[in-house]
Amino acid sequence: MKINHLTGAEENFMKLFWKLESFYLKDIMEQHPEPKPHQNTVSTYLKILVEKGYVATQKEGRIFKYTVVVPMEEYRKFLLKELAHNFFNDSGKEMLEFLFNEKLISQDDLKNYFDLKIEIIPAKVEEPKFEYADEILNPKKVKKSKTKDKDKDKKKKKKKD
Repeated sequence: MKINHLTGAEENFMKLFWKLESFYLKDIMEQHPEPKPHQNTVSTYLKILVEKGYVATQKEGRIFKYTVVVPMEEYRKFLLKELAHNFFNDSGKEMLEFLFNEKLISQDDLKNYFDLKIEIIPAKVEEPKFEYADEILNPKKVKKSKTKDKDKDKKKKKKKD
């Protein structure tokens, strides 16, 4: 089933429809909060939502009974995936960091949800190692005994020649 985007008004109607699940036009008119829309407006939105595949109709005599086809959870998944794709490069990690930075989710929320003993600590940046610079700035001292041995070897070679 392909889910399409809804306008703000369509979403508002769908929120009411998801609560009712199965309903008649008169049920919507009774349940809709004030200010109540005109019956023709509700009929128009019902027709649009039927065309988009969110609501199905069943004729009962002279009236229609409406039933929600797309569950709220499916629409929420669709919206969240669209949000992740369009704004977070399909990265759950980026989304979670954003929620955490905006204080929409806390460390306690994460701990409670995952039931883990974790604590988010900012990463420590290691200082780069400059091996060549260290060699130049701090040269290794040559042991004297090695230099003496080399000098002796040089003297022996000179005597042989």
